[in-house]
Order: sequence, then structure tokens, then C-alpha cells
Amino acid sequence: MAAMTTHRYRSTLAWEGSTAVGYDRYERAHRLTTPPAAGELTLSSDAAFRGDSRLMNPEQLLLAAASSCQLLSFLALAARSRLDVVAYDDEAQAVMPGDAQPMQITRITLRPRIRLAAGGDVERALRLVDRAHDGCFVANSLRTEVDVEASIASAGER
Repeated sequence: MAAMTTHRYRSTLAWEGSTAVGYDRYERAHRLTTPPAAGELTLSSDAAFRGDSRLMNPEQLLLAAASSCQLLSFLALAARSRLDVVAYDDEAQAVMPGDAQPMQITRITLRPRIRLAAGGDVERALRLVDRAHDGCFVANSLRTEVDVEASIASAGER
């Protein structure tokens, strides 16, 4: 039997400033890298927490990770099943009630719109969406509920 691989991921984060100016005025912007990937993100807190709304925040990154993982899991299953997917987009949402204690994202809803090549099997694609969700590493790592509300059409349909 082959040994199971443990996958490890890294990120580096850097912030500079001074909190001596008080809660209302300290800088929230910080830099994030995820070696070995190239590039750097500049993040902030949500504007509700005095962050810069022009910058991404950790809550958005969590939502984006769940959305991206669902996409990649689905595409892998579709490719292995020889189901021709020609387009996929998702307008995902996350909810974080202000009165939840401890404060947390309580629900993520993914709304992928998937288009298959002409003659594609919509029912089979829906089954693969469910299998992808069951196998999504990010969704399986979260305590919050992740709902997937997929709509699928074959080419030529809307």
C-alpha cells in the first residue's frame, strides 16, 4: 500500500505601523504571500472594522477559497468523467452576523452557473456538483455550513 502524502501550505504575513495611535487610527493594511507562489496581496480588515474597502479582507479570502475549491473539485471530476464543461462562474456569498458570539461566518452560499458543451448530461453534472462539494478540501475544513446552489445548462441554452 502506498504511503499517504501530507500536504503542507505556507503563508507569510507582514504588518508595520503603530497601535499607539489608538483603535480608530492604526493602519490595518498588511502584506500576504503564499510561497512558492509569486506575488503578494495587500489586505486590510473589512471597512466595518475600520479597514480599507479598496483592499481584500480575510473574510473575502475565505469565501473565495471555498468558491475556488468547489470549481477545481468539480472540473477535476468532470474531466475524469469525460463531461465537457465549457464555462463556470460563481457569485458566492458569505454571511457574518454582527451579533454572533464569537463572531464568525455562519453560512457560505456558492451559486455556480455551469455550461456544458452541446448534448451535455445535466443530471450527471448535478451529481458531480454534489460529489465535488463532498470532496472539496476547503468546505471540509470549515465549521460553517457551505451550500451549493448550482444551475447547469448545455450550450445553446440559457
